[in-house]
Amino acid sequence: MSEFIELPRWAEWLTAALVLCSSLFALSGALGLLRMKDFFQRMHPPALASTLGAWCVALASIVYFSALKEGPVLHAWLIPILLAITMPVTTLLLARAALFRKRMAGDPVPAEVSSRRNDG
Repeated sequence: MSEFIELPRWAEWLTAALVLCSSLFALSGALGLLRMKDFFQRMHPPALASTLGAWCVALASIVYFSALKEGPVLHAWLIPILLAITMPVTTLLLARAALFRKRMAGDPVPAEVSSRRNDG
């Protein structure tokens, strides 16, 4: 039989507030996704909201398990750190693929930016 360990009230309230905050970020990202007109505009709200939501959930996890074990538990930071590294790369690749697809379809797109500058 497992025994029930009671957490301090402050840890319960803080964890609940952080999880609620994370869900509000997810809701705002979903609403932003619905309101935007095209693919390039729709990329921003979910990316920003999911990043902030992931940090809130990781912090809630750290607070909860640190209070449960009565010592610091920091391995939950690995998830948002990996998200912070991989999400910009994924977003860039999705944007480039969509831009390439629009160019191949003949749709109007912004002009290509040259990596060389003409100063003369």
